[in-house]
Amino acid sequence: MTSDSNTIVRNYLITQTALTDLITNTDGSFRIYCPRLPENTDLPAVSFFTRGGVSNPHITKIVHPSLQFDCWANNPIEAREVYCALFWSLQGIQMVNVVVGGNTFSIMSAIEEVQGQDLVDVSIPNYFRVLTFFNMMIRVGT
Repeated sequence: MTSDSNTIVRNYLITQTALTDLITNTDGSFRIYCPRLPENTDLPAVSFFTRGGVSNPHITKIVHPSLQFDCWANNPIEAREVYCALFWSLQGIQMVNVVVGGNTFSIMSAIEEVQGQDLVDVSIPNYFRVLTFFNMMIRVGT
């Protein structure tokens, strides 16, 4: 059984209370979106997507995606708080098991490639974000 690395990452992130305490809706759902925020999303929120990476032709169940994360909020301080929670949830993790659809997969490692960059989205008023990139090694097959 295999799974998509984006699903594995999202399933991991929803277990990280430092992050989910900041981005949980009143109904208990999480504002973690892949690949982009839906229109009129409540903030704060996180969006992410795989922007590239490499795979190993000899070990097909292990991939090395590079992921872009955008930490969104109504102000730059809150966007940075979400980024910090994301950073501490991912930076340096090793061999973390993640359950997807009853199957267990592993995030073997996660390392930040680019430190968080504070950005203002000029096309959407009052949306501030911190942009970061992580390189991961993920076992997508069981």
